[in-house]
Amino acid sequence: MTRGRGYALLAVVVAAIVALSTAIYVGVAPGDGDRGRNALGDGRAPNSAAPASTGTWVSTWSTSPAAGEPGTETTGMADRSVRNVVHTSVGGTSARVTLSNLYGRSPLSITGASIALAAGPGSPAALPDTLRQLTFNGGPAVVIPPGRQVMSDAVRIAVPHDSDVLITTYTPTGSGTVTYHPHARQISYLAQGDHTRDTTGTPYTEQTKNWRYLTALDVLSNESEGTVVALGDSLTDGITSTMNANNRWPDVLSDRLRAEIAAGRDLPRYSVVNQGISGNRVLTDGLGRPADNPSGLNRFSRDVLQRTNVKVVVIDLGVNDILRNPRLADPQAILGGLRTLVDQAHARGLKVVGATLMPFHGHRGYTDQRESVRQAINAEIRSGRVFDAVVDFDAALRDPYDPRRLRADYDSGDHLHPSDKGYTRMAEVFDLESLKGSAPAEL
Repeated sequence: MTRGRGYALLAVVVAAIVALSTAIYVGVAPGDGDRGRNALGDGRAPNSAAPASTGTWVSTWSTSPAAGEPGTETTGMADRSVRNVVHTSVGGTSARVTLSNLYGRSPLSITGASIALAAGPGSPAALPDTLRQLTFNGGPAVVIPPGRQVMSDAVRIAVPHDSDVLITTYTPTGSGTVTYHPHARQISYLAQGDHTRDTTGTPYTEQTKNWRYLTALDVLSNESEGTVVALGDSLTDGITSTMNANNRWPDVLSDRLRAEIAAGRDLPRYSVVNQGISGNRVLTDGLGRPADNPSGLNRFSRDVLQRTNVKVVVIDLGVNDILRNPRLADPQAILGGLRTLVDQAHARGLKVVGATLMPFHGHRGYTDQRESVRQAINAEIRSGRVFDAVVDFDAALRDPYDPRRLRADYDSGDHLHPSDKGYTRMAEVFDLESLKGSAPAEL
């Protein structure tokens, strides 16, 4: 699939910042995602100024706060600028970001923040004339209490689809444990001192494979009318996909959906965002308080229901409940957890597409007993008694000569995670028609 990035579209960009008061949205841990909604239902505060352009607010990129970063308990990111590089799903004319201090044990002081378009794929340099200062309730600084998050004001910036965006924050003092998402499969950057307004990228001499503080980028879009959220584990997080290539299956699905719409197919105009966490389970949290790697059940409200203008959720969870359980997992317990997620989605009017669990023969955790659990779960998923629609990742990626394992060219080599070709195949077999419609009516 050809993957255009849209940088050629940026010869002219809007140069002025419009300080649009979009109010600070604060969510209390462990949800870290509750947001006030005005009568229009678009997430803006009742007294916020309407953007100059029209459109719909959607999430163009997001990630899940997964844990507190080891080694940051004392100093955090003191006197450092964090330049997160993220890749957009759809474009827009205005943008706003969400920053999280979910795992912080002390207030997080941010005295500067900015957004810009990257000068090239993965570059720490900004495209000329695109850098904008971010504000929070009209001011350049914000303090985020422990366990909470904040949404910036909206800012006028032309954000293309399928492009890299730089979102930079500066913390002057030690703020304790950093909320982060590891295994980003995207290089971001760090600099000493406040370089939030730097456009050259020169001070950003340290590379990192983690996203810090940033959990969402929303855009006011004329390209999209809603958001698809992919909720999953490392198979959704894309842990073995090529670095900086944006070849996780939700990335490829986004490209495919946009291409099919451009070709004239009658399909929903949705963005696609990724809420995968490597190692994630349906039922069980990690350690800590708040828990590192919270279960699908515990993070569903924050990571799905609180994404902007979400319409459909795709759930690909359950393999880690099988592999990481010291005893033989109960398939009915896992299915019960998945059905609870569906019930929560339906209560908000969201359609749910569920994935079958892919094979893992050859992986160090494989046993015949665990395979039987996987088969029992897949049989129930295929029956139509769990989700509104099904994407059969198992059938698409398994070896036809040994259905217990991944096909060799779809296998990254660890016999659990797909190769780039495998991730692409996952997106290719996704029935785009299943994105149509909404949750079934309650009887």
